[in-house]
Amino acid sequence: MCIVLLTTAHPKYALVVLDNRDEYILRPTSRPHWWTAKPERHIASASANGSKRSTESNEVEVLSSRDLQRAERGTWLGITKGGNFAVLTNYRETDTRDAAHPVAAQRSRGGMVTAWLAADPAESTEQFVHRMLDDGGVKGVGGFSLICGKLRRVGREKNIEPLAIISNRCDHAGQVPWICGERGSLYGLSNATYLEPSERNRELLWPKIRNGVDLLNDAVAAAAGESSEEEFVASLFNILDTENFPSDHTIDLEEGIPLLKDSIFIPAFGGKEHQQEMSDAQQRGNVKQKSPNSEAAETLTITARPDESPNGFQTGLYGTQRQTVILVDWDGNVRYTERALWDCNGNPVPRGEGDQTFEFRIEGWEQEAESCN
Repeated sequence: MCIVLLTTAHPKYALVVLDNRDEYILRPTSRPHWWTAKPERHIASASANGSKRSTESNEVEVLSSRDLQRAERGTWLGITKGGNFAVLTNYRETDTRDAAHPVAAQRSRGGMVTAWLAADPAESTEQFVHRMLDDGGVKGVGGFSLICGKLRRVGREKNIEPLAIISNRCDHAGQVPWICGERGSLYGLSNATYLEPSERNRELLWPKIRNGVDLLNDAVAAAAGESSEEEFVASLFNILDTENFPSDHTIDLEEGIPLLKDSIFIPAFGGKEHQQEMSDAQQRGNVKQKSPNSEAAETLTITARPDESPNGFQTGLYGTQRQTVILVDWDGNVRYTERALWDCNGNPVPRGEGDQTFEFRIEGWEQEAESCN
C-alpha cells in the first residue's frame, strides 16, 4: 500500500514530496531517467467567442521511472521540465464484485500519470480534470487516486498553484479535492479516499497517514533551523523507512494486506510460494551476472506475463520497492532523488547505494507570478 506525503510548510521549499512505492519486488521497473513524449492532439482551451480549438505541441521532457510490465510503460510518479507533476496511489478495493470499480482492469493506472505528464503544456490542471472526468477518461481503470498539477509560483505572496486529486471515486470535477495552494499545510494519501488530515478527520485517517503527517511536521520544524539540505533529505528518507509491521515476514499476502495501513514502510513479505519465487529469481539473476557479456538488466525474465492473470502481477514478495523525495525551492529548482531498495533480480540494495538524484529548474516557474505584478 503506497503512501505519498506533501507539505508546503517549509520556509525554503515551495513543495516537499515523499513517496513509497509498495509493489511486488520483482515487478520489472526502470530506474528514473529523462524521456520524451509527444502530447496527443486534443481540445486544449476555448477561444474568446466560446468555440474550442485543438492544439498540438512539441515533445515534452519527462523525468520518471517506468513500469516495464505493462505495454503502456506508465509510472507512479513523475515531473516534466515544464513543471507538470503527478503521483498516483492505488485504491484498495474490498468489493471484488463491484464491476464499476475493478481490482485490476485492462487499462493501466500508470497511464493516468503519463496522461498528465505527456499533456499539452498549454492545458491547465483544471482542463485536465475535466478532460479525465467529463469524457470518461478514468473508466476501465483499476481504483486509483492521482495528485496532479503544474508547479508554478503564483501571486505576490509565497504560494504555488493548487494540485488536484483525481480518482475514479469522483463522478464529476466538482468533487475533486484541491491541495497545496496554501502555505503551512501537510497532506497524506495512501490507498483509500483522500481525507484532509485535520483534527476532525484524524481518527478516520489510516495510522500510516497520521504517523507520516506527524513525522513530516517534526522534520520540517527541525529543518527550519541550521540543518543542511542533505540532512533534511536524510530525515525525509528516515520517515519513509518508519516501520510498524509484524516481525514475521513469512505471513501470507492475504494475512498481511490488512496490516499495510499501519506501516509507512513495508518490509518484503509473503508465504512459502512467494518466498520460493523470490529465491528462484535471485538464482536466475546470479547466473546471468556471471556471463562475461552481461550488463545490469532493466527487466527480469519470467516464464509468463503475470498481468495476463485476472489480478495482475503477483510474483515474489511484496513490499516497499522504491522511495522518492522531491524538493522544489522558491526559485523553481527541483531536487529529485529516487532510492531503489532492490535490484532487478530481487536482491536487496543497501540504503543509499541505489540512489539517483536529478537537479533542474522548472521552465516557466515565474510565469504566473509575472502576470500578477
